[in-house]
Amino acid sequence: MFGYRVPAPDQAMLISGGRRGLGGAPFRVVTGHGKFVLPVFRKTRFLTLSMCESEVTETCVTKQGISLHVRAVIAFKVGNDTESIINAGQRFLSDQDQMSVLTGRIFAGHLRAIIGSMTVEEIVTERQKLAAEVLDTSKTEMAKIGLIVDSLQIQSIDDGDTGYIDAMSAPHKAAIQRQAQIAQAQATQAAVEAEQVAARNQAEYARQTAVVKAEYSAEVDRAQAQAAQAGPLAQAHAQQEVLAAQTELAQKQAALRQQQLVAEIVKPAEAEAERIRVLAVADAERMKIQAEAAASHDRVALDRMLIDQLPQIVKEAAGGLAGANVNVLNGADGLGEIAAGLVAQGLTILDSVRQNLNGQGPDTRPDKADAPLALQGYTRTPDEETEEAGPENGRTGQA
Repeated sequence: MFGYRVPAPDQAMLISGGRRGLGGAPFRVVTGHGKFVLPVFRKTRFLTLSMCESEVTETCVTKQGISLHVRAVIAFKVGNDTESIINAGQRFLSDQDQMSVLTGRIFAGHLRAIIGSMTVEEIVTERQKLAAEVLDTSKTEMAKIGLIVDSLQIQSIDDGDTGYIDAMSAPHKAAIQRQAQIAQAQATQAAVEAEQVAARNQAEYARQTAVVKAEYSAEVDRAQAQAAQAGPLAQAHAQQEVLAAQTELAQKQAALRQQQLVAEIVKPAEAEAERIRVLAVADAERMKIQAEAAASHDRVALDRMLIDQLPQIVKEAAGGLAGANVNVLNGADGLGEIAAGLVAQGLTILDSVRQNLNGQGPDTRPDKADAPLALQGYTRTPDEETEEAGPENGRTGQA
C-alpha cells in the first residue's frame, strides 16, 4: 500500500517528522511491525540490528615492561531496547560502518590498560580472565553508544624478537621432550620385550612341535611293534585260555570224583558205623538193664538169706566168748550190755556184707567203731587169756 513501510527482522525503522520519539528523541522507533508513513511529511531510515565484527591489533606493554603484540576479535551489535536504538541511531545512522571503527578503538584502549596490569605469564595462561576484564571495563562505554558486546576473543599474543614467551615455555618444552623421550624409550622397550616374547613363543612352539612329532613317531613305532606282536600274543592268549579251560575241567572232574567217593564209600561207611554204634548202645543198655534186674533180684535173695543167718551169726559171735574170763563190774546190767553188743555186732556184719555186694566200702560210723572189741569180732590170744587169768586181775566170777 502506498505510504506503508515495514522494517526487516534485523532492522529498526526510524521515522522522523511529526511527533518526537521517546525521551524527546527526534524520531520514533518501530521494530517488528509496519507503520503507515505519510509521504513528504514523514521520512524513514533503517538501522541495522545484526551482528557486527571488529578486529583489534595492538602493541601493549605488560607489567614487566615487555612489549606484546595482541590480536583480538570483538563481536557486538546494537541493543534491542528502544534506548539503545536511539543512542546508536543518533551516532551511527548516517555512517553505520563507524560502529566497528569506534568499537575497535574503545577495546584497544581497554586492552592496553588491562595488559599493563598483568604479567606475561598471566596473560599467556589466563586469556579468558583477560577477556573478561576487558569486557567488564568497556561495558559502560559501549552502552552509552547503544552497543552491546557478545564476545571478546584473544586471537594471538606475540612478544616479537624478545623470546620471553619461548624462554618461558622452555621448561615445559624440555619436560614434554623428556616425557616424549621416556615414552619413546618405553615404547622401544615394549617393542623389544614384545619381540623377545614373540621369539620365546616361536621357540616354545617349535619345541612343542618337535615333542608332538617325537610322540607321534613313538606312537607309530609302538603301534607297529604291537601289530608285529599281535599274532604271537593272540596265540599265547589262546593257549592260556585252553590251559585255563583244561584246568577248570580237571578241577570239576576231581570235585565230581570226590563227591562220587563220598557217596560210594564214606557215606555207606558212616551209615554202617552209626548202625554198629546204635546196636552197641542198645546192647549195652540191655545188658545194664538185665544186670540191674539181676542185682535187684540177688539183693532181695541175699537180704533174705542174711536175715535167716542173723541168729547163727549172733550165735557164732557169742561163741567167741565161750571159755573167756569176763569180769562183770555192774552185775545184771553188765550182762545186758554184753548181749546187746552181740546183737549189734551181728547187725554190723550184715550191713558190711550188704555194702560189699552193692560195691560200697565198709561202714565206718562212730557208733560201730566204738563198740567193744568182743562185739567187733575181736578174738583173744592165749597169752592175753593167761594174763587175765592171773590172780592180779581179781576176777569175781566166770561166765
